[in-house]
Amino acid sequence: MRELTAELRARVARAREGGPAKARDKHLARGKLLVRDRIDRLLDPGSPFLELSGLAATGMYDDAVPAAGIVTGVGLVEGRECIIVANDATVKGGTYYPMTVKKHLRAQTIAMDNHLPCLYLVDSGGAFLPMQDEVFPDREHFGRIFYHQAQLSARGIP
Repeated sequence: MRELTAELRARVARAREGGPAKARDKHLARGKLLVRDRIDRLLDPGSPFLELSGLAATGMYDDAVPAAGIVTGVGLVEGRECIIVANDATVKGGTYYPMTVKKHLRAQTIAMDNHLPCLYLVDSGGAFLPMQDEVFPDREHFGRIFYHQAQLSARGIP
């Protein structure tokens, strides 16, 4: 049991690192904050952040897309619970893989189901072009993100 717990902790730690050290260093050299630092600055001071799907895409895409390249979760902003969706630009330039889209859509669904505002911290190169045929093909892919946002707005959810 301890071995399994240690393995889980190691996987979570690896996913939380984001992209490779070279990408993180380059990002910081440009004067940009890492994704979780951006989220921390957005949240009310001292408030918790419940990260969702932190191990998404583990074992996929040659393990090159930790956390599916996007951080999602629930946090307090100005005293109100919000869904936060933030691209990790250190992971393949913040581009969207098929699992990135699924994770993003899941966060939006949680926002709709719970009437929570959905905040986006975008730092993305768009779709990962070598896989664009898997990102755009049907109603549960990239374009659906915009449909969900329209649905949130239509329901009066900021």
